Order: sequence, then C-alpha cells, then structure tokens
Amino acid sequence: MNSFGQRFRFTTFGESHGVALGVIVDGVPAGIKIDLDFIQSEMDRRKPGKSEVETGRKESDTIQILSGVFENEAGDLVSTGTSIAMVLFNENQRSKDYSNVKDLFRPGHADFTYFNKYGIRDYRGGGRSSARETSARVAAGAIAKLLLKELDIEVQSGLLEIGGIKSENLDFNYAKEQKNILFTLDKNKYNEQLQAVQKAKESHDSIGGVVLVKALNVPIGLGEPMYHKLDGEIASIMMGLNAVKAVEIGDGCEASKSTGSKNNDQITSKGFSTNHSGGILGGISNGDDIVVKVYFKPTPSIFVEQQTINTNNEDIKYKLQGRHDPCVAIRGSVVCESQLAIVLADMVLLNTTSKIENIKKIYKQ
Repeated sequence: MNSFGQRFRFTTFGESHGVALGVIVDGVPAGIKIDLDFIQSEMDRRKPGKSEVETGRKESDTIQILSGVFENEAGDLVSTGTSIAMVLFNENQRSKDYSNVKDLFRPGHADFTYFNKYGIRDYRGGGRSSARETSARVAAGAIAKLLLKELDIEVQSGLLEIGGIKSENLDFNYAKEQKNILFTLDKNKYNEQLQAVQKAKESHDSIGGVVLVKALNVPIGLGEPMYHKLDGEIASIMMGLNAVKAVEIGDGCEASKSTGSKNNDQITSKGFSTNHSGGILGGISNGDDIVVKVYFKPTPSIFVEQQTINTNNEDIKYKLQGRHDPCVAIRGSVVCESQLAIVLADMVLLNTTSKIENIKKIYKQ
C-alpha cells in the first residue's frame, strides 16, 4: 500500500532515481488558504545537500501543485475540495553510483526483502524504499499543517539525541534556527552531537538518533476508541518511515519501570498535573500536548567493507559507493513533524461527525 489515512488521505508515488516523486492528497476541505511559500519552505527544510552532515546529493525539491487549488473571490489561492496533486522532479540522480550493487544485497537495506517479495531489483538508490520518498510525505504534511493552522494546532520537532548524546534543555525555537544544521533541541549539546556525526562520517560509518515531536493546542477527543486509536495511528505512520525502529508516546518504555501512583497523570480543575501519557488516554487525545519520540537506526549506507550475498546466494564482500546521510535522524525530524500533522488532520476531520451537535452546526446554520 502507498496510501495512509481515512478522511485526510495521501498517496505517494515515484522512486529515488526515477523521473519524479509526488503525492495526491484527498479529503482536504475547500477554502483552506494554500500558502505556496510555506509549502516550499517545508520542502527546503527536508531537502538534501544543505550541510556537511547530509548527503552530497543536490536537489532543489521545487514542488509543483497540479490540481486541487484555485483563486477565491478575494484572489487568495485556496483548496477546492478536490484532490491536491503535487510533484517534484529529480534533478541530481547518479544511478551509476549503484551499478556495483545491482546483483547483491546491501546489509541493513530493504534490497533483500523487496527482491524476495517482488522478484525485481531496483538497485538505483533503493527505489521506493529510499528515504527520498519522504519528500512527498513532507509535501502532504505541509497541507495538513495549513489545515491545522486554521484550528491553532501547532506541530514542532527537533533532534533529541544522537549516538547516545541526549539533549537536556529543550528549545524548539532553537531547533528551527537556520544555523542549527542538526535541528537539535539543546544548544549546549550541539557541538558534542555535531562532533559525533562528523566522527562517524570520517570513519565512513553512520550513527543513529532520536527525534522528539510535539503537538500543541490539540483538543480533547481526537482518535477512535478501538481500531483507529490516535497513538496507534501515530505509531503506524512513524514506523512506516525507513530506518525507524521504535516509537514512544509520552514516557514510553520508561512507564514500564514506574508504578501507577507515579505514572498516573492526576487531574485537577485546571487540567492534568503531569503528562506521562503524552496527551493520549484510551487512544483519544486528552487536551494535553501530544509527545512522541521516534528512534532511527544508523544509516545502513556506510563506506566500509561488508559481508553479504548476491542474487545467486553466493557469499561476497563489497564496499559501497555513492552519497548518503551519516545520520538519517537529522532530516528525519522534519519528516516526523509532517507525519504527526497528517495524523492529526485526519483525526480532526473524523471527529467532526462524533456528535450529532457537530453535524447540526454544519447543516443548520
């Protein structure tokens, strides 16, 4: 499947070294202001080749909207209520860099499973399994953010940890600063984290990291009670990202070490006294901040000799060529932010029919 969501639904297409990547977003209500500069700024945050800690692949990631928007009477560009189709063309492919791996399986990559499932080997950068597919998701996430903006719901993200070096003084505004090429949340840990990435790169290796994503001003009631829980869908969309190996909501795994008396978020007339739950109870938002941690493994594309097999099941050794991020968690923070926005947009639209009073407000005004 290449689609996600029920009411706010997106479908991506394209490959890392194909002609283009794109996304079709369905379910966007009519009348939402479409800020093209904002959408492009989201693409620019994620695009490759901006700094020394990213792949050397240079892509402008210029987004083109093909359908689903039009000018209203005031001259503003708005959504029409029909499918919004967006595309970005690949400009800097170097497929020849992958010619030496076309008949073998790269350790840590999806080459092995894709080939055994489909019988086709797209060796050019991993095809659909490439992290470049996330550019289309960020485009969809930008539309979701424009919808959430109408409701004053804000989503923010940053790099919490790299190679075990954890941010302590969290500052989401600092994570957005242009000079902060790591998107890290703690300026006091920036140099140490940067050195860890540089050391991995100089050793022709890679390093993992943890992304923290938060949503503010989320109303009570988003999420379905059984099979479309808010936390379940968040975990699903995050785990659908390449290189993600774990997702935590609120305290996550730490809750398993706690006791009920400490883990329960006691309730007062002014709200919850703590937020161990990460803003979700019973799969439904409780009005507190949504807090999500996303764990990325080290980039599997490394430039040291490794043991593997080829398509004839023969043992071989190989050394990778090409351009790769030494830490995918860095740009992954922008992607995770977009993914949370998409889930919340979907849940907002689903929630409009949870009460008959909500429907009456629409049809009896």
